[in-house]
Amino acid sequence: MELTLTTPALLFPAISLLLLAYTNRFLALASLIRNLKNQYSENKNPNLLGQISNIRKRIIQVRNMQACGIMGFLICVLSMWLLYSNQQKIAEYAFGFSLLLLMISLLISFRETQISVKALEIELSDLEESIREDKKR
Repeated sequence: MELTLTTPALLFPAISLLLLAYTNRFLALASLIRNLKNQYSENKNPNLLGQISNIRKRIIQVRNMQACGIMGFLICVLSMWLLYSNQQKIAEYAFGFSLLLLMISLLISFRETQISVKALEIELSDLEESIREDKKR
């Protein structure tokens, strides 16, 4: 297979959208953290501690997926520069490595999604408990 300048360039729109999605996740988590901090300072609900622990894991996952995505993007650009410099073999390896980093980024994203589902389960269990208590009254 011959790698041309257009092959790595095809990934640019996808990588840009991926990084935008990761940034949105990060911003949503930052907002959630601020809300949980306010809720916990108002009432010391132990269920909030479970959510805080869960969010800490998610932040680490978002950081790692952003890092892998950015490095994949950077190495993709490097492979284009290597192609421009007529270093075909090194460019092919660099492009392959950038694809690997992007796959790792997507796998971390998948894992973060699973962790966020656990956070929603904590929230639902808290809601169900509140509903049961309201019914008893």
